[in-house]
Amino acid sequence: MNPLKEAVCIFINKLFDKFNKLLYKIIFFWVKIIIKISTFGLHFQYKLKNMTRFRLLLLITAFLSASYGFSQYTDVINSNRPGESMSAFAVGKDVIQTELGAYLIQEKHDLLLSELNGFGTDVALRYGFLYDQLELIGNLQYQKGLYSNLLEEKNIEGFKKFTFGAKYLMYDPNRNYKPKVNIYSWKANHKFNWHYLIPAVSVYAGANFSGNSPFNYSIEPKISPKVMLISQNNFPGSHVFVCNIFVDKIATENPLTGYVVTYTKGIGSDWSVFLENKGVQSKYYSDSILTVGGAFLLNFNTQVDISISKNFKNTPDILYGGVGFSWRFDANYKDTLDRVPEDERIAKQKAKVAKEKKRLEKEAKKNSKGKSGIKKEKK
Repeated sequence: MNPLKEAVCIFINKLFDKFNKLLYKIIFFWVKIIIKISTFGLHFQYKLKNMTRFRLLLLITAFLSASYGFSQYTDVINSNRPGESMSAFAVGKDVIQTELGAYLIQEKHDLLLSELNGFGTDVALRYGFLYDQLELIGNLQYQKGLYSNLLEEKNIEGFKKFTFGAKYLMYDPNRNYKPKVNIYSWKANHKFNWHYLIPAVSVYAGANFSGNSPFNYSIEPKISPKVMLISQNNFPGSHVFVCNIFVDKIATENPLTGYVVTYTKGIGSDWSVFLENKGVQSKYYSDSILTVGGAFLLNFNTQVDISISKNFKNTPDILYGGVGFSWRFDANYKDTLDRVPEDERIAKQKAKVAKEKKRLEKEAKKNSKGKSGIKKEKK
């Protein structure tokens, strides 16, 4: 390798290592919070045991339906592709969405003097289940490649990933929120609104079913859990920031922790570009991967995309790129109207005014008929 290129790679690798360490500190901070919440949950468990079945059912129903009627359905398709992060919002109740992709991959390991060249495909199936906030997600990734080193050359193929889980939107800052309008100041209406810094928050829980995959670094059980915390900020000007913090392959010999940070910018009504960084850390493998790409909206329910990814180390050196296609079926979706309290008050007031106006029109009509009858009698 060229000494200059090697020095640049080492510098960038160190830079990303520092960035990864900072983000892992954030991860452990969240883990501590989760542990504290879990401790409180154990203390609260005694009360749950003493609850009647009816009260417990009522509590669960109230939790699930706390934001019932809040629609996450959008006019255009909302795909997770081409990045690897998961958005906080669901597709909408009874909406089916499929996201397909194909890619080419090249890996080179300078220490092992090995190389892998191959291709793969990935499929994601998303379904809005029961509520607009709840989504069932299945992910399947299949890869085939030629692996070679100084001693051998062989084909490796199989399912690299097979996961199934559910995502639920816990909090949306824009629900029941209506920005105040200052009719006296243009500047006040166009200044930065700090409310945009409050993210939408979702949680994901699922399981891996790829225990016998030839791409695993160690022998793993057939099923292993995966959990993830998801946040999303939608800023004015079609700027979207998504952050995923996850723990994968829990209770195995090689548990995996990591993050995915994605920035997306909409360009016009059809185009969007994105920049993404993914960091992972485990017993056998740690890496940071940078991805860039874009997507084009063919119609309200169809999207195509392209992306390329690269890491900044040579153990292994990874380069892959691909194209994708997303499509949704929303014929079964029934829109649910959710008004903020102020809108409800205005709507009721308008209905009351319209009713009163109708009543006055009827009275005026009756009076006019009465007057015309009196005039005829006089004649």
